[in-house]
Amino acid sequence: MEKSCSLLIHFDKSTPAIANEIKEALEGNDVDAKIDAMKKAIMLLLNGETLPQLFITIVRYVLPSEDHTIQKLLLLYLEIIEKTDTKGRVLPEMILICQNLRNNLQHPNEYIRGVTLRFLCRLNETEIIEPLIPSVLQNLEHRHPYIRRNAILAVMSIYKLPQGEQLLVDAPDMIEKVLSSEQDPSARRNAFLMLFTCAQDRAVNYLLTHVDRVSEWGELLQMVVLELIRKVCRTNQREKGKYINIIISLMNAPSSAVIYECAGTLVSLSSAPTAIRAAANTYCQLLQSQSDNNVKLIVLDRLNELKSSHRDIMVEMIMDVLRALSSPNLDIRRKTLDIVLELITPRNINEVVLMLKKEVVKTQSGELEKNGEYRQMLIQAIHSCAVKFPEVASTVVHLLMDFLGDSNVASAIDVVVFVREIIETNPKLRVSIITRLLDTFYQIRAARVCSCALWIIGEYCLSLSEVESGIATIKQCLGELPFFSVSEETEPTDPLKKTQQATSVTVSSRRPAILADGTYATQSAASETAFSPPTVVQGSLASGNLRSLLLTGDFFLGAVIACTLAKLVLRLEEVQPSKVEVNKATTQALLIMVSMLQLGQSSALPHPIDNDSHSRIVLCIRLLCNTGGEVRKIWLQSCRQSFVKMLSEKKLRETEELKAKAQVSNAQPDDLIDFYHLKSRKGMSQLELEDEVQDDLKRATGEFVKDGDDANKLNRILQLTGFSDPVYAEAYVTVHHYDIVLDVTVINRTKETLQNLCLELATMGDLKLVERPQNYTLAPESSKQIKANIKVSSTETGVIFGNIVYETSNVLERTVVVLNDIHIDIMDYISPAVCTDAAFRTMWAEFEWENKVAVNTTIQDEKEFLEHIIKSTNMKCLTAPSALDGECGFLAANLYAKSVFGEDALVNVSIEKQADGKLSGYIRIRSKTQGIALSLGDKITVKQKGGN
Repeated sequence: MEKSCSLLIHFDKSTPAIANEIKEALEGNDVDAKIDAMKKAIMLLLNGETLPQLFITIVRYVLPSEDHTIQKLLLLYLEIIEKTDTKGRVLPEMILICQNLRNNLQHPNEYIRGVTLRFLCRLNETEIIEPLIPSVLQNLEHRHPYIRRNAILAVMSIYKLPQGEQLLVDAPDMIEKVLSSEQDPSARRNAFLMLFTCAQDRAVNYLLTHVDRVSEWGELLQMVVLELIRKVCRTNQREKGKYINIIISLMNAPSSAVIYECAGTLVSLSSAPTAIRAAANTYCQLLQSQSDNNVKLIVLDRLNELKSSHRDIMVEMIMDVLRALSSPNLDIRRKTLDIVLELITPRNINEVVLMLKKEVVKTQSGELEKNGEYRQMLIQAIHSCAVKFPEVASTVVHLLMDFLGDSNVASAIDVVVFVREIIETNPKLRVSIITRLLDTFYQIRAARVCSCALWIIGEYCLSLSEVESGIATIKQCLGELPFFSVSEETEPTDPLKKTQQATSVTVSSRRPAILADGTYATQSAASETAFSPPTVVQGSLASGNLRSLLLTGDFFLGAVIACTLAKLVLRLEEVQPSKVEVNKATTQALLIMVSMLQLGQSSALPHPIDNDSHSRIVLCIRLLCNTGGEVRKIWLQSCRQSFVKMLSEKKLRETEELKAKAQVSNAQPDDLIDFYHLKSRKGMSQLELEDEVQDDLKRATGEFVKDGDDANKLNRILQLTGFSDPVYAEAYVTVHHYDIVLDVTVINRTKETLQNLCLELATMGDLKLVERPQNYTLAPESSKQIKANIKVSSTETGVIFGNIVYETSNVLERTVVVLNDIHIDIMDYISPAVCTDAAFRTMWAEFEWENKVAVNTTIQDEKEFLEHIIKSTNMKCLTAPSALDGECGFLAANLYAKSVFGEDALVNVSIEKQADGKLSGYIRIRSKTQGIALSLGDKITVKQKGGN
């Protein structure tokens, strides 16, 4: 068995020291050389060397030294050398050490005494310790607190040894006396810790005797008191009432660490509203008082846990939590907003929205570099509030519309999507939103924002004045027609055109774009994120925002403009009595559409119009030339109906998710329920009564019942050897985030004793064994439980392989039984998660690892296959169910999951039904790291055929 080690030192193996050099340095008189030699000796010992020849040299030349550093290094050396022989008896030369240790314990220098006492804490050999006990006990009464506190720790360590209670029979009595007279905070803490560890009843009695003075004790002692309370209340639930009062009294302690521990202890012990409120208040105070961002994030995690289990109480704290937005750190702000959004009620919505509006206004100052990102988070939060409580939309929508022209494109997109949803869900705000949108439309600079704003104008301009204003705004933003001059188009030597083409080439060659299907394309100058200022083609003297974007080659926006104009003209026919005005507007709209087609087909731009946009604009021209009743209905009503349906489905999906999150717990039919009304209330405080009520409620609703899924446990048992092997082994694998625990049961199937039986394991992938294997002796037909801990550092399918090695008395060689490999499943590390479509597309474009798996399955139904993949990969389908409705022979869906290490896993399933009924297509997996993409691909390849 590998012995345990209590110190760890970095060792540079490139320059190992030689034992003879160390010996020479130790025998010399140079103190610095001796110190250096001792350090080298300790490092060699820690790395497996034995160096038996050094011991006598150290006893002769190092032991008598008066130098404090050498004495400290000598104790470290003594700590790590082997002090017993193979049979466990103490080596005779260790007697030489005893006298030196006794002298150190009576040394006039306090440091020497203190480090020697600390050394005794790590000594396990009773034969060495026994003669030193009187000297240790004398140090309990030393005048210096440093020696007293280490003497107490030494007494505790000796008492905890297997024969410790015989060596120090009255240790708890002595320590209790020391505790009552001690003044030094550290010594008091150590004394109380000794009682807590070795004589818990005495510690409890001391605490309850001095209960009134607990708040005056030092921070160190208060932390141990809280640890004791947690331990006592875990074993004896009925006693917790009096201890909760002690915790409440410690809530006012000056130490932040103590009050944080108090809050955590209170939440773990009690469900009484008063106790939870006190804990939440404490966390909110820490959130304000602590400047360290890591502390704030930890406190926010605790508040998030409270929100899940005690939402009603956390609702009262919502404004206190919101104060954390004053921190400039984006992670803290994001976490704060996530907590707050789940605590909004009709009573606090107005206060929350007012606070969020103030924060949005603050982001306009431009002092911080990440203001744009923070503004986007605030806009999304306000959007969420307005969807839950439509009545607040009127107070925020006009403020947010100021940000439609925001330089942060993502923020502007969030605003326009918010406006689109509010204008549908709040009909009263329609007129004011449309008026404001038409007034501020010229400020919008991003093509995607323009597209969404144009759709809103086309759908929600209903009155005559609104329709006319809409057409006028679009005309104004497009500028004068035509978009280019024909005479200049024919001149190949036009310097302006040359400049423009050169600029476009520079932009387009900047980086390849990744299309939605995973293929690459040269990015055109239409990119929002990286295009040069558009060169104005002759004829665009008063260039508006739509004109500028069109002249960069964005013909998708051109198609949107054409559709919006078509809708506005169709609506004008319904609300305008004058046919002349209608015809005039129609001709103007047709002229704009034709001009866009001409621009797309000219050589004035480096990229011609794409086929989709061309077809769309031509469709709009045909529509205005020949409008029929059915077509009019499609353009003026069906689009909006589809949008309304999308919103209702989104709301339905969110409601279902909330229901799924709600904890459903059931009580067992034969569970005992105590009715506190029938109990004696004598001597019980209000807090204790509340706590009793909450416990009874939990018991009644089944919250205390933890269902152990026995069937699931059986699935995790893996057979490692065959039934005919002399040693049978099976492992139960437990995966918990960064740790894997293998609980291996080894059974000796033979009639002989197996000696030096060792479970040797090795790993492949990002797995690491924590400890070295031990040797065991296994009697005939007996069994042994062996535990192995493995650390995991990333989401990757790892493999654990190994063998069992043992010896028998009548065979000299070692026998090896090879074990089956244990494959660690990636599914244990990933869980379904949700992200927006925009975030999914951004990650899809950014992630560099892709694994493309061809569909090969016996399943013949597209939806059934998708459900099978979702179940097999433990992922969340982001594509709305309505988008998957109907039978068309095609299916495309996006799946998303997150690993416990914070890694994102993106999957796109694209399948088609062939004429013979079989499914074909591809499943693409993308991630930031190679491991997760490969592991998920392997999983899908194995599972997709429909097997388990």
